[in-house]
Amino acid sequence: MNENEVLAARERLAARQAELLNALLANGPAPAGFDEQRLAVERRALLSKRRGIVRMLGPAVADELGERFRPLFDAYAVEHPRRAGSRAREDAASFAEWCRAAGELSAKRKARWKFWQSN
Repeated sequence: MNENEVLAARERLAARQAELLNALLANGPAPAGFDEQRLAVERRALLSKRRGIVRMLGPAVADELGERFRPLFDAYAVEHPRRAGSRAREDAASFAEWCRAAGELSAKRKARWKFWQSN
């Protein structure tokens, strides 16, 4: 294989990987050669893992939303798939802001800090 063939093969592989990620993380269509049912199982597992991480990082948000947390997060996740390089804390904060903008959460409160002096 010459250098041009190697580069072309890498580009094809990168395009196929992007199609697969789109199918798994953004509810895109199944790429050719992939079983839709198996992708659906993996898609649900990845969504559940992401939801659990956001719940762990933002328990106050999850508690305030209660039973609405899961359907709201699932809707958010479809509209906002994770991108390469994004952090879980950013995802949790973005979800909270998305919920506030939709009127699902109370207004963001400023943190109150108490400083104690010992004499």
